[in-house]
Parts: sequence; structure tokens; C-alpha cells
Amino acid sequence: MIGRLSGTVVERRPPELLLDVNGVGYELEASMTTFYALPEVGQAVVLHTHLVVREDAQLLYGFATESERQMFRALIRVRGVGAKLALAILSGMSANDFVHCILEENSAALVRLPGVGKKTAERLIIEMRDRLGEWDTFSSQVEQSTGAASVVVADTESEAVHALISLGYKPQEASRLVHAVKGEGDSSEELIRLALKQSVRL
Repeated sequence: MIGRLSGTVVERRPPELLLDVNGVGYELEASMTTFYALPEVGQAVVLHTHLVVREDAQLLYGFATESERQMFRALIRVRGVGAKLALAILSGMSANDFVHCILEENSAALVRLPGVGKKTAERLIIEMRDRLGEWDTFSSQVEQSTGAASVVVADTESEAVHALISLGYKPQEASRLVHAVKGEGDSSEELIRLALKQSVRL
């Protein structure tokens, strides 16, 4: 099991990134929360990881904090929640906000996330509520980046739309959300963040 990687950021194309570890390139998927915390391309970073081994693939997921990885692992234990949906949840709202939604039984906020229907929201509330005791200091551990450096790409809007589709949004919806915040962000990551906030407000 690969539990942690320390290396250099080579590429950042949300939700995917490439990390060079002593000459070996590791492809990872990460939530937008982790992407906001990443340093510039060419800079060193340490990521906590979770490896999923399937018959047809080995998928590696990266997290900026141990607490986010713990939440990811708790989410994928919920019936009907796979790794892709767990990443979408952690991208659509902060872990702190998710905890509050569970404790307040706010299913209305949860169903605004891509891939989360009414039944899934109710299941998340029921199953996660019983597990939150495992993180009595969870909220204080969650870290959020306020100044993550952006990466210049040829077409930031297309990158943002692609990332939203990867997180579970339908192509038309992803395009609409990115278009709504066009001009408000200089990087694809900023557009994704603004589009996700716009989605939750709708």
C-alpha cells in the first residue's frame, strides 16, 4: 500500500496531477481542496495517498492533509459512494462544511453536489453521523489553501469544464457553470472553485 508520496509537482490538470518521485512519475487524482493547496509546478510537495486496486486498474488518490484522507476513506465506506463521488463531495464543499451538513442533517445542501441525489444524501447523513465521533478534532485539523499558485494553461475554460465533468457534472451543466464565472478567475483552478461555489448556491 502506498500511504504517502514526497516529490515534485510536474503537471496539474484537475482532477489529475503528476508527481515526480525520484524519477518515477506517479499519476494521482485529487479533490479541488487539495489542488488549491498545491505549490507551483516544479516545487516539492508531500501528499497523503490512498491506493485502490481493481482488476482493470490501480488508482492512486492524493490528499493535502491526513484529515481529508480520513474523510475520503469514510465516504467510500458509505453504500453507493465510490471514489469518484467522494472526490466530488470533497471538491464541492470543504470538509468542515460537509461535517456541518451531516450534523445539521442538511440534505438540501448535499443534493446540490454533483452525483448526490436525495437518497444518497439521506444515506450520507445516517451513516456518516455515526462515524463523526472518530474525528472529534477533525474540524481543527482541516487545512485550506488561501494562496495556491495557479498554472498557466492554453485554455483555462476548457480545463475547468473538463474538471467539472470528471467530478460528475453533465457537459452542458459544466459549460454553463464555467461560463457564468468567466472573467472572474485567471486560472482553471480558480474558475473551478468559483463554478463549484456557484453550483452550491443554485
